[in-house]
Amino acid sequence: MGDKTLTRMDLSEAVFREVGLSRNESAQLVESVLTHMSDALVRGETVKISSFGTFTVRSKAARVGRNPKTGEEVPISPRRVLSFRPSHLMKERVAAGNKR
Repeated sequence: MGDKTLTRMDLSEAVFREVGLSRNESAQLVESVLTHMSDALVRGETVKISSFGTFTVRSKAARVGRNPKTGEEVPISPRRVLSFRPSHLMKERVAAGNKR
């Protein structure tokens, strides 16, 4: 596994090279897409990107957890969590990368 992290800057640079927009316009485009995705998830909508995967927000109920150090029971409040399910194509691409 590599230590490289893909950043917003990397994405906007890729848009700049691939699409031909200016660097400023590329950064604005990436920011706009990420904002639209975030806003949809905050509203509880599902974000599906074909050949990539699906982002969903799930509601988790309140439950009792346990502090692993002390064994003491701790209440965990209800919350919403973000989950990602990769598409079959993405799973295949990642698996193929592992065979090198």
